[in-house]
Amino acid sequence: MDLEEFWALIGEACAEVDALGLDFDDRRDAIGHACEERLVSRTPAEIIQFSLRQWQLRDHAYRYDLWAAAFLIEGWWSDDAFMDFRDGLVSLGRHWYERALADPDSLADHPAVRDGGDVLVGNEDFGQVAHRAYQRLTGEPDGLNEALEASPEAGPLSVITEPAGARWDVADDDEMRRHLPRLAEIFLD
Repeated sequence: MDLEEFWALIGEACAEVDALGLDFDDRRDAIGHACEERLVSRTPAEIIQFSLRQWQLRDHAYRYDLWAAAFLIEGWWSDDAFMDFRDGLVSLGRHWYERALADPDSLADHPAVRDGGDVLVGNEDFGQVAHRAYQRLTGEPDGLNEALEASPEAGPLSVITEPAGARWDVADDDEMRRHLPRLAEIFLD
């Protein structure tokens, strides 16, 4: 499964879920289920490739500016929560993912974000979609982890230890306003 096929699968799942008119919190759960159902009709090798593409996209988003955006939107600061946030970005679909990478402040335009409040873009469940599908298809509880460890593609994906990009003091509201003015207007004012 290449990147185009990955995004096509996500796009189909997003279209199915969005047609249901769910609120954002329910959409988060439904998108994982819709992707899992599509993956169980694929081969184990395709599920491995899906997981690798998801991993790559999550790593591309491992940037300090996105971490700061996540801090404003979700109100916490941990590597684990930021992984969930990055999985959540992927689950929003290609449009929002690419837009957020081009300009993290553009997340202020997302309907669930622009109203402020208790928004969680993070989607921990979405990070387990491929694992559940692989186990359902093969009956092997740790099969996907073993396959990923054996994959030569996974090697470079496990070396990133720090977010990329320039850091600033996220506790300084003026700095947040300077770097992420639209998000700061929603969450700081």
